[in-house]
Amino acid sequence: MKTNMGGMDRIVRLIVALAVVGLYYFGIITGTVATVMLILAGIFAITSLVSFCPLYTLFGVSTCKVKD
Repeated sequence: MKTNMGGMDRIVRLIVALAVVGLYYFGIITGTVATVMLILAGIFAITSLVSFCPLYTLFGVSTCKVKD
């Protein structure tokens, strides 16, 4: 796996994942919507921790800074 996520992208994904967990914890989201959002939050957290997003490779996107 080649790194394709930059630092800011990783931080934003972690913040979104934590926000979804907080919304679920405080009962703001429930039911099927909560389940789907928690799954997406888990994916966001995992991809940010490993600095690799499979969808980025499909679309040829990279937010990682290129070293010269």
